[in-house]
This record gives sequence, C-alpha cells and structure tokens, in this order.
Amino acid sequence: MDGTLISTLISNQLQGPWGVHVTPAGQVLVCGFQCHSVIQVDREGRNKMATLLSQIKGRSRSAAVCANKNIDQIMVGLENNNNIIFVGVTMSGLRVL
Repeated sequence: MDGTLISTLISNQLQGPWGVHVTPAGQVLVCGFQCHSVIQVDREGRNKMATLLSQIKGRSRSAAVCANKNIDQIMVGLENNNNIIFVGVTMSGLRVL
C-alpha cells in the first residue's frame, strides 16, 4: 500500500459520509450523517448497493455503525440524542459481491 487513491463514491443519496464499518465478509457500511441513513457500498467503494436504514427516528444523525453477524444486528450511534440503536437485519441479506 502506497497511499494511492483507489476510488471515490459520489452519490446524492449519501450526504455527509461519517462512520464506516467493514464486516468480516468485506461488506462496507457507511453512515450518512446529513441524510440520516446507513448504506452499503460495494467492496471497491464505487457503487451504492443498498439502503439499510433511512430517515432514522427523530431525524437523529447517524455517526457510527457496526455489524454483529452473530445476532443479525447493526448498531448505529446517533449524534443528536446520544443514543445507540440496534436494528435487526439478516446478515445474509447484506449483499456480498
């Protein structure tokens, strides 16, 4: 690794990318801080694959995300209200390339 830029994701559906998490399977999850969402992007970071969470309750901003495949949940840290929410997802439902 020499610090060379590999790719840039440009999407009007991702406003204010903040927290990023890579699952053990290589799935990339990104918090959209200003758009109140969590999306999945491809491994290369070029394309949005899915919206996992949108319009978070109370319009709180998503700041951090982590996935737990053992209990099929993503945990999302929220900025406005100092809460962490736990959202059930089917990890096999996360798209793997």
